[in-house]
Amino acid sequence: MQRMAKFKVIVSDPQTGKSQSIELAEHKAIPLIGKKIGETIDGAVLGLRGYKLLITGGTDKDGFPMHPTIHGGIRKSVLLKSGVGFKPKREGQRKRKTLRGNVITEEIVQVNMKILEKPKQTQKREVKQPKEEPVEAQSVEKKEEAQPEKAP
Repeated sequence: MQRMAKFKVIVSDPQTGKSQSIELAEHKAIPLIGKKIGETIDGAVLGLRGYKLLITGGTDKDGFPMHPTIHGGIRKSVLLKSGVGFKPKREGQRKRKTLRGNVITEEIVQVNMKILEKPKQTQKREVKQPKEEPVEAQSVEKKEEAQPEKAP
């Protein structure tokens, strides 16, 4: 029996630098299966209407990161000199690392996305009112007018 897909989707906003986590399970997660790193999806899949999201990566159930150059949903051991999954300490250093392919499958647990486009909000028209003097200024003038009328 095949397990149902369950994803933890991390949506990052490059403008603010903040991110939010969204849980998708069972039938809500199905639209993401088969998508690749670099594809743009509609935010309605995650409940974010009007947003356009870019898939930037993810990790599988064992913590292996997805890599954009490995095609398919397989796990593969590759020789890296830099990039996702490996940061060299010395110049020319290479290392063999196990990575996951660039396609989202049932084995993927976390999917990383970035906001490309936000919904266009309707701009409310502001009604400009003529400038009036502040209320405090008006009350001071009235008090000054009232005082001279009182003669001793």
